[in-house]
Amino acid sequence: MAESKPGLRKPLFTKVDQLRPGTSGHTLTVKVVSTKMVLQKGRSDGPQSRQMRIAECLVGDETGMIIFTARNDQVDLMKEGSTVILRNAKIDMFKGSMRLAVDKWGRVEVTEPASFSVKEDNNLSLVEYELVNVVVE
Repeated sequence: MAESKPGLRKPLFTKVDQLRPGTSGHTLTVKVVSTKMVLQKGRSDGPQSRQMRIAECLVGDETGMIIFTARNDQVDLMKEGSTVILRNAKIDMFKGSMRLAVDKWGRVEVTEPASFSVKEDNNLSLVEYELVNVVVE
């Protein structure tokens, strides 16, 4: 009896303007508009030197922009003007606004330059959300 393995699904690419708070599993192709280092601290006193780096990168596509939080090795890939594919990205909320992030279950890949230009007048990270509890009776 031969067991058939389920084949890999083709990734379903999401556009920036389709992102919503609390969602995850997004695959996007975006251009890096700007990168700003937010935190850089390291410890070199132990047997293995650990360094923690966090950068906020403004990324976008032809539908809008959002802030992507790059951590550690991801910071090196987020060069201004480069095109990257974010696989299994999730939306984190930070002070009421959306941030895009890729954790250990996702991937950041540099790809060939995209042909689209970033729509800079639709920044989803500037939209403030408020958590509302709904009581079901």
